[in-house]
Amino acid sequence: MAGVQTAVQLREQGWRGRVRLLGAELHPPYDRPPLSKAVLLGKAEGSAFDIDFAALGVELELGRRAVRLHPEERVLETASGPVPYDRLVLATGAEPVSLPGSEGVPGVYVLRTLDDVARLRPVLEERRTLVVVGAGWIGAEFATAAREAGCEVTVVEAAAGPLPGALPAEVAAAVRGWYAESGARLRTGTAVAAVEPGAVVLAGGERLPADAVVVGIGARPATAWLRGSGVALCPDGSVRADDRLRTSVPAVYAVGDCASFPSARYGARLLVHHWDHALQSPVVAAANLLADARGAGPAEEAVYDPVPYFWSEQFGRFVQYAGHHTEGDRLVWRGDPGEPAWSVCWLRDGVLVALLAVGRPRDLAQGRRLIERGARLDPELLTDAGVALKKAVR
Repeated sequence: MAGVQTAVQLREQGWRGRVRLLGAELHPPYDRPPLSKAVLLGKAEGSAFDIDFAALGVELELGRRAVRLHPEERVLETASGPVPYDRLVLATGAEPVSLPGSEGVPGVYVLRTLDDVARLRPVLEERRTLVVVGAGWIGAEFATAAREAGCEVTVVEAAAGPLPGALPAEVAAAVRGWYAESGARLRTGTAVAAVEPGAVVLAGGERLPADAVVVGIGARPATAWLRGSGVALCPDGSVRADDRLRTSVPAVYAVGDCASFPSARYGARLLVHHWDHALQSPVVAAANLLADARGAGPAEEAVYDPVPYFWSEQFGRFVQYAGHHTEGDRLVWRGDPGEPAWSVCWLRDGVLVALLAVGRPRDLAQGRRLIERGARLDPELLTDAGVALKKAVR
């Protein structure tokens, strides 16, 4: 998404020069969200973008994996040869974190690419016994699809509850029951000691039968190839972009999952691994690339400081999140988490900074706008789920 959107934005914003879009995969560019849903379940054969690259004047070069960058010479090395550039946008995304000791073990899968889905679809079609390692967003989405396909599913999570790191324990506790409702077993506070053909061995020695194991324990920016190039990387491996999405070397920008950026809104550097970021960050990067090309000053440059947004479909629920919260923010419930629809808001000094909405799209839509405005809300009005969020503004 990030690479494709950058190429499209360059043309839409008036770039008249040559545009080359390089990708490591051999497949034409495709959208990722359907992979864990319709494509995985065989309800759709693919999710290729409906874009006429030739009509846009974009040269699409598939099977060209980046391996090294030489900024001083302005040359990108790929596995199939060097590519000179005047300006470069990095959009290499993220790659799944592997489970230590699982490499090379038959029957172990990840879910990130179209090829991953092609390998997993037969597993679901045969209704096998599955163990999912990781109860994060991708683990929940895969477990949802596997249960819909009729597979026996056990999800193992080392943390004390589902969605660790994403939601506080009291909110994650409301999610736990969704697994049981769907018929999936959730084992939390349980580490995996080893993966063997046909089984997952837990830290306490218990063996879980597994015809297949799906690992969903997170993703890291796909930036190892940039080490030694002069492009600054953060400790988490992300490209250290500025608020214009420029990197530390001239004429190189970074967008999407591979890059973090400083947010003045939240006073923190954010690394966002979600579709909306891959859609929106190229708009700003393209604008600044064009501004640089015409010699524009800082006043004409665009600043990237969005309200992060993502959604997830799991266990029959539509879950949406906007903003960014931290441990010290005040948590306010809207509605009963035992009901089909409810929300959670986070306030910082009375200002709405984040919102999680389960089956309440109106809360999300209004909340996102209020976060953008930096609106201050009345906590008591906020707790009344019957009161529209916009009516809780002080």
